Amino acid sequence: MDASDDFVQRTASALTAAGFPRMPASVMMALMGADAEGLTADEIGARVGASPAAVSGAVRYLENVGLLRRRRRPGERRALHELTEHAWSAATGGRTDLYDHLLTLSAAELERLPEGSIVRERIAEMADFMEFARDALPRLLAEWRESRRG
Repeated sequence: MDASDDFVQRTASALTAAGFPRMPASVMMALMGADAEGLTADEIGARVGASPAAVSGAVRYLENVGLLRRRRRPGERRALHELTEHAWSAATGGRTDLYDHLLTLSAAELERLPEGSIVRERIAEMADFMEFARDALPRLLAEWRESRRG
């Protein structure tokens, strides 16, 4: 039995309000709420009321952030789109490369900016947070996996 349309729509709206792109949020929640291994692009489009191009862009985005994967059933031409196993923790925990990149950019800018500058203070705080988050994520994810074993 599929999750209610209300849940899917409200959760996609909440993700969008928090800054997640609208169409990827709708596609992700359509997959989350589907009582199936995965959905074809046509099935996703029908569920979210979107064009093939919009679905394609959303699928590509979700693949890039590690929330979705494509696979083909043997003997079938159409790809199934499905959420990755442990999608939420995998997408969050696998992004330490983003933190590293932001830290590199921040370090270069901090060298350039004068001491006492408000911009320097903001960037330094951002860098401190990114370093904290990057270092804390592996421990947090290990704790999450342990809690799931129960």
